[in-house]
Amino acid sequence: MISLLKYAKKYRTQIFLGPVFKFIEAVLELFLPIYMARLVDQGIAKGNQTYVVHTVIQMLLMTIIGLGSVLICQYFSSLASQGFGTELRKEMMKKINTFSHKELNDFGTATLITRITSDINQLQLALAMLIRLVIRAPFLSVGSVIMAFYINQKIALIFLITLPVFCFILALIMRKTVPLYKKVQNKLDHLNRAVGENLSGVRVIRAFARKRKEEQKIAEVSDDLAKAYTRVANISALLTPATTFMMNSGILILLYLGGFTVNTGSMKQGEVLALINYMMQMLLALIVVSNLVVIFTRASASASRVNEVFAAVPSIEEIELGSTVHFESSQALAFEHVSFRYNEESGLALQEITFALPKGQVFGIIGPTGSGKSTLTQLIPRFYDCTEGNVLLDEVNVKNYNVSDLRRKIGVVPQTSVLFTGSIRENLQWGKVDASDEACWQALKTAQCDEFVAQLPEQLDTAVFAGGKNFSGGQRQRLAIARALVRKPAILILDDSLSALDYRTDLQLRQALERDLTDTTVIIVSQRISSVQQATQILVLDDGQQVGLGSHNELLATSTVYQEIYASQQEQGGAAHES
Repeated sequence: MISLLKYAKKYRTQIFLGPVFKFIEAVLELFLPIYMARLVDQGIAKGNQTYVVHTVIQMLLMTIIGLGSVLICQYFSSLASQGFGTELRKEMMKKINTFSHKELNDFGTATLITRITSDINQLQLALAMLIRLVIRAPFLSVGSVIMAFYINQKIALIFLITLPVFCFILALIMRKTVPLYKKVQNKLDHLNRAVGENLSGVRVIRAFARKRKEEQKIAEVSDDLAKAYTRVANISALLTPATTFMMNSGILILLYLGGFTVNTGSMKQGEVLALINYMMQMLLALIVVSNLVVIFTRASASASRVNEVFAAVPSIEEIELGSTVHFESSQALAFEHVSFRYNEESGLALQEITFALPKGQVFGIIGPTGSGKSTLTQLIPRFYDCTEGNVLLDEVNVKNYNVSDLRRKIGVVPQTSVLFTGSIRENLQWGKVDASDEACWQALKTAQCDEFVAQLPEQLDTAVFAGGKNFSGGQRQRLAIARALVRKPAILILDDSLSALDYRTDLQLRQALERDLTDTTVIIVSQRISSVQQATQILVLDDGQQVGLGSHNELLATSTVYQEIYASQQEQGGAAHES
C-alpha cells in the first residue's frame, strides 16, 4: 500500500496534521481520569466546592479542545482519503486505457470493475483509519498502563496480566480471519462477473428460457460469497464478547482489590475510579487496534490487486514522435505475410495474410463464421499487434505511428453497435469533438439515418439511453456508422456493421459512401456477398487462411469457398423469393 501513497501527495498537509490533532485529543483523554480522581478525592470527598468548580471547568475545556481536535482530524482524514481515492481511480483508468485488447482480455471486465471500485474503497478506508486511529489507539493502550502504574504500582500489575491475555485472544482471531478476507475479495469478483454476464445477456437468457437456471447460478454465487462473509464475521464477532469479558473481569478484580486498598488507606476512591477508566480505555483501544489490523490486511490484499493493474506492461506502447508525421503514398493499406495468435497457448487465428490496398478504393472481406475477419480488422488500428509479418498504413508500419495519431486516421464501426448515454449530437462528436451540426447532419445523411433523426422531436438533442436501448438495431448501427463518418477518416472499417440493414438501405449506404467519401478507403466485412461484390478487391478467408483475393467475377471463377458462399446465398434468395 505504501507505493500507492504517492497518489495522495496533494494531501500531505492533511495526512500530517490529522494525526497531530488526534494525538492532542488522545493526550487530553488520557489525563481526564486523573482529573476525575482529583475531583472525587480532593473536591467532593472534602466538600471543597471551589476546587470542584475549577476542576469541572478544566475538564470541560479539555473536552471542548479534544472535540475540536477530533473534528479537525475527521475533516482532514475525509478530505485526504476521498481525494486519494479519486486520484487513484483517475490514474487507474488512465492505465486501463493504455491496455490493448490483450491485457483487457487477460484481466477481464469483472475484476477490473471490482479493483477500481471495491478495492480502492478499501484503500480509502485504510488511509482514513491511518490518519484517525493509527497513533491514537496504540498511544491510549500504552498510556493507560503507564498511568495505572503512576496511580498504584501493585494494582497496575492487573493491566500487565490482562494485556497479554487479550493480545493472545486477538492474535488467535486475527490468524483465522485475515486469510478469509482475501478469499472474500476473490468471491466478490466471481459475483460481479456472474451479474455482469446476466445483465449484458438478459435477452439471450430469456430467448433460451434460461431464466431460472441463471437465477440459480446467481443464487449459488451469492450464497458462496455470503457464506464466506458469514464465516469471517462470526469469527470476528468473538472479539466483542471476549473484550467485554476481559474488561468486566478486570473491573471486578480492580473493585475487589481496590476495596481493600481503600479500606487500608493505600488508595483513594477517586483513584480506583481512574483505574477502572484506564482499564476500559486500554481494552477499547486494543479493539480498535484489532479492527485496524483487519482493515490494513484487507487493504494490503486490495493494494496488491491494484498494483497488478499498474504493473501490467501494455503489449502495445505509445511511441512519441514529437509531432504528427504525414506520409504521402498511393497505397492506403498493406498486409505483408501477417500471422496472429491471441496468446501463446492458442493456435493461429490468422496465417500468412498478404494484400495491398490502393487509396480511395472499396475492399471487401468475406468468409465463414470464425474465419478471422474481425480479427484482421483489429490489427489495423493496433487493438492487437500481429505475431508475424507487418501491417503497413501509407507504406509505414503501424507500429511506427503514435497510437492516437494512427487511430485518428481510422474510423471503426464494430459488429456490436455501442452508443453512450447522452444525446445524438454528443455521440456523433465522439468521432470528432468539435464537429458542427452541419457536419453531424451530413454524416447522418451519408449513413442513411438523417430522415428518422429529423422526425424526432428534439432531433440532434434527442436523449440516448445506455447502450442506445431506445433505438432499434438498424438505427443503432446507422448512428454508429455516422459517428465514424463525422471525422472523415482516411480508412473506414465496417466490421459486419451492415447486418441489421435491409438490402435496399445497405445499397443506398454503400452508394452514399462512394459519393460522399471519395478520398476514404472503405473496408467492408460482411457475410453478404451483395455487400462486397462491387468492391475493387475481395479477400476470402477460411479458418484464418487467405483462400482468395480478387474481384467478384475473378473469385467466382477461382475460389471454391467464395463459390460455395455465393451458391448458398443464391439459394436463400431464391427460397425467399418463392415464399
